[in-house]
Amino acid sequence: MIYTKGENFIEIEDKSQFNIEHILECGQVFCYEKKDDRFIVFPQDKYAEIIEEDGKTRIYTTDIDYFINWFDLDNDYNKIKAELSKQNIMREPIKFGYGIRILKQNPFETLISFIISANNNIKRIKLILNNIRNAIGESGESKEHKSFPSYDRLLECSQEFFKNMGAGYRADYLYKVLRQITPSKLCDMQALSTKELRAKLISLSGVGPKVADCVLLFGFNRFDVFPVDTWIEQMYNKYYTPLQNREKISQNLVSEFGSLAGYAQQYLFYYQRSFIGKE
Repeated sequence: MIYTKGENFIEIEDKSQFNIEHILECGQVFCYEKKDDRFIVFPQDKYAEIIEEDGKTRIYTTDIDYFINWFDLDNDYNKIKAELSKQNIMREPIKFGYGIRILKQNPFETLISFIISANNNIKRIKLILNNIRNAIGESGESKEHKSFPSYDRLLECSQEFFKNMGAGYRADYLYKVLRQITPSKLCDMQALSTKELRAKLISLSGVGPKVADCVLLFGFNRFDVFPVDTWIEQMYNKYYTPLQNREKISQNLVSEFGSLAGYAQQYLFYYQRSFIGKE
């Protein structure tokens, strides 16, 4: 897509490929908030404010290149949407969530975030993660938002700490997973095939098939996966031969959408939860 770089901002004119509300509220990320007329994002130790001005979108940040990559701005989503729209089931979801882009997130932050996400809602997930940031994260560019804690800081934390942050039964998972994996080991796993990487992730504490697929998609940008939750299961059982097995649903949808399965999942999930869920 076309964008221009300023001294402290990225400017996007083409709204057909970028809608910040679609991007942040389609269930892929939790390090954001809406404040007045702007969205604020704070992945890792970075910070940006996204504002609609004069019919254009501006991303204000001192980390230009980081957010060009994070928002995947060099990827042409019109081509992706055109290919997916060849299937009737995708046309309305793409029309509804036209501005979705799949973020390129840090694998370690994504893993911790989606372990917390299990059987949870977005409001509470954000609360728990913000509690952890505020307790042990470092101050950075933003006075209001601390950085995502380093692995070493998290490793020092007890199960009781995570429970006090609101993690509930997931506190045990977080405590254990920090002793099973490190950020560098996660990065080394990038070389594995999707099948091998998925198996490694599922072997970790607190990581089931759905969480593994989310980490693969949002943390490793593997698009040959299809996370299945309640909304996707409802969609599948409405338009396909009904199944109760979410693993089988995921496999069937990956077979149908192939290397674009991850993109299809986000359009379908956002549409099902936001539009159909309100009927």
